[in-house]
Amino acid sequence: MVAVSFKDVWKDYGSGAVAVKELNMNIKDGEFVSLLGPSGCGKSTSLRMLAGLEHISSGEIIFGDKVVNKLPPKDRDIAMVFENYALYPHKTIYENLANPLRQAKVPADEIKRRVTEAAELLEIEHLLERRPQELSGGQKQRTAIGRAIVRQPQVFLFDEPIAHLDAKLRARMRSELKHLQYKLGVTTVYVTHDQLEALTMADRIAVMNDGVLQQFDTPQQVYENPANSWVATFVGEPGMSLMEMEMTSVEGDMALAFGSETIKLDQKSAARLAAAGKINLLVGVRPDKASVSLEPLPNGIQCEIYSRQLLGADVLVEVEIGKSRVRAKADTSFGGNVGTPCHLNFLSENLYFFDAEDGKVIPQ
Repeated sequence: MVAVSFKDVWKDYGSGAVAVKELNMNIKDGEFVSLLGPSGCGKSTSLRMLAGLEHISSGEIIFGDKVVNKLPPKDRDIAMVFENYALYPHKTIYENLANPLRQAKVPADEIKRRVTEAAELLEIEHLLERRPQELSGGQKQRTAIGRAIVRQPQVFLFDEPIAHLDAKLRARMRSELKHLQYKLGVTTVYVTHDQLEALTMADRIAVMNDGVLQQFDTPQQVYENPANSWVATFVGEPGMSLMEMEMTSVEGDMALAFGSETIKLDQKSAARLAAAGKINLLVGVRPDKASVSLEPLPNGIQCEIYSRQLLGADVLVEVEIGKSRVRAKADTSFGGNVGTPCHLNFLSENLYFFDAEDGKVIPQ
């Protein structure tokens, strides 16, 4: 186990193709960190640089107190699990698990002990004599993870390992992977585009976009206190809605102008925005903090239903107000359909405020 650091790391492929820009991140010994972002954001490139599969353009990657920039992958004491299982189809599960140890010339009795322990931990001990084609997707993934475990590395690297599994199996594997990492205590870096995976599994999340680290914090902080409007809309399901608003005043009190509507601000929000001195804002609200009704609401905004989606215990109602669309959760008894006039309401203390120019959060 070891701490891992990125220090001013860049990856430039040339001709303006910069995959990672000035990445700085310190991962604690034994920590589970998720690199989260959309396709092309630089998360997999960062993982591959950590593994030694990609050369860095500049900066340093440090394991403990040792710079590993020039170390080949085999000398970094890492184990990597990919989305595709990369199992040997002609070998048994036992032989697949034992293969990296045999290549490292580990004694036979030690190989047997490690393989048996890993198989028991992953509950695949009854599958050791089978071949990969005889296994389900989840069993194959456990085998791939087991092959990493037997090596007893300092760092686990996961590159979207459960992305191709069905939803029910993904949910189960999230729980199993988190429990396994907790039990083993190995420093883990986990790449995913699925924010639910990151929120439910990671100790801290590194949110990336366009090669830039946007925010690196605990799941709760990333969700409740996003650093900018991009993080705010990317993390959370259903996502946060954003509206373009302007600062104004109503009867001497600070308010937000939204088309022909105005929203009065509570004292704390008013003081916060006054200190920031911004006129044009992006204002965000999460669906569970917005109310929608077919009847008029106090301080409600007139709108029209754009879509509705059943989420099980709730209905997600998306309303259209001018050029903006705002999502709100409603009870399943909500009767409005697409095109129905309705009323939207939210409390100003539940709103998020961002600078309309650069998207940065307005400091509290």
